[in-house]
Amino acid sequence: MFSEDSFIRRHKILTGLILIVVLLVVFLGYRMKGPYRSYRVDYVKTGEGEPATLEVAVAMRDITPDLELYDTYNDSNDNNRYEPDKGETYTDRNGNGKFDAVWIAGFNSNRPAKMVHDPLWVRAIAFRNNGLTLAMVTIDSIGIFHQKFIDVRKSIDPSLKIDHVMFSSLHDHEAPDTMGIWSGPIPWPWNYDHAYMQTVQKACKDAVEEAVKNLQPADMYCVPIEITPEGLVDDSRQPIVYDKTICAARFTKAGTDQTIATMVNWGNHPETLGGSNPSITSDFSNYWRKGIETGVRDPNGAQGFGGMALYFQGMVGGLMTELHTTVPHRNGVDKFEEASFEKAEALGDNLAVLTINALRGPGAWKNEKPRLTIAAKTIYVPLSGMFKYAMALGLIHPGIYWGFKARTEINAIRIGDVEILTIPGELYPEICEGGVEAPEGQDFKIPPVEVPPLRKEVMKGKMNMVIGLANDEIGYIVPKSQWDKEPPRAYKPNGQYGEENSGGPEVAPTIHREGLALLNRLHEALGI
Repeated sequence: MFSEDSFIRRHKILTGLILIVVLLVVFLGYRMKGPYRSYRVDYVKTGEGEPATLEVAVAMRDITPDLELYDTYNDSNDNNRYEPDKGETYTDRNGNGKFDAVWIAGFNSNRPAKMVHDPLWVRAIAFRNNGLTLAMVTIDSIGIFHQKFIDVRKSIDPSLKIDHVMFSSLHDHEAPDTMGIWSGPIPWPWNYDHAYMQTVQKACKDAVEEAVKNLQPADMYCVPIEITPEGLVDDSRQPIVYDKTICAARFTKAGTDQTIATMVNWGNHPETLGGSNPSITSDFSNYWRKGIETGVRDPNGAQGFGGMALYFQGMVGGLMTELHTTVPHRNGVDKFEEASFEKAEALGDNLAVLTINALRGPGAWKNEKPRLTIAAKTIYVPLSGMFKYAMALGLIHPGIYWGFKARTEINAIRIGDVEILTIPGELYPEICEGGVEAPEGQDFKIPPVEVPPLRKEVMKGKMNMVIGLANDEIGYIVPKSQWDKEPPRAYKPNGQYGEENSGGPEVAPTIHREGLALLNRLHEALGI
């Protein structure tokens, strides 16, 4: 027979266990719900009447972290890693007993920033025509999740009557961690710098509002620049498919040659400095933009345009990188192979000279009827592997939808003869350029799914831009027929890098299908 005390004790233990289970279920439910649960966009906006003069304006905000506000450490091992187990110490400036560093994102965790090489920016460009207003923002960051951009959209002054705001990250591997993946020797959630993220969000809001308030009549000149990848970019994963088109647009005050802005779009990882760099920088992007704005000195230089340059990242999956590229100096003598600022500068200067000469050359054309059209769609992408569990716990990209799907967004935009498709991650170029394969050894015995190629055969602009890491960062978007995690391997005996940073094999088919549908809706609305 159980004693009364024993019965009560067991009852309390059982009640306690039930309470713990209930609390755990409630906590998981809360984390899986995610912010802005009911947020959706789904529209095509064509505006009213015939297009008048295009109005354009730009604004920028500095988002460089002030390293004086963070802790410093003695890097006794001189490896740009914080290693307390090897006797390294830090200066606790705020006395909280925790090493508060600016953790640089990309490559690996435990990379505390030691210095600032060049500033980081939020740059915004605003457009208005035929009754519509659009803002496009490019951010010197590794990537930012969708709900953070929803925050910004909801914070913008509604009296400005902005129809749509599109955001894109450069995927800069030398900027602070804005995703919570690289913060700390071990990237625990409590190491993530929420205050810095709020600074970035406010900078986006302020830049958008300033640009829209300063809209002015403008002319738009465009040129797609066909490049050879050699000396500019390598594809580190088979099949070898590049984004071989730099899309460039220059906006001048109407009827003048005075530049308001130059916008460029092309796919390449800003990671020239490599995984050991301890300096905050926007990498080659800094030199590309500066070269367009202020010029590139001789030999073989070019006079800059003035105004503001904005770089919108392109298709960087695959993996588009200059890490293994030998970059030539424009003097025709020097070459740079190893990670260095000299290599980053050479790459950025070469891109700037290409851009300037093309926009001044005979191939540039005026966008005569820059009618503005905007399409946007919330989509839901099926996830698998560790990504879905991390998202379910709210560790990354919070919010899980029925069927373990993540909410994200695509946009299709038309400015006269320029068409823009936005992709919420790192797109493998073959999905837009063509060349998706179905190799022997693939995990799924299927023909290519992501056909037709979106830019090569579906987009209908005279110049077609594909902007990556737009409104979100959901990782690598790998063609399903090229998915290759299990033996036998399709391309290399030990496999290739990529799948471990993807949400799964259904991401690419979903993005392609939804992108195709949205482009078709845009074309139908325009009657083209």
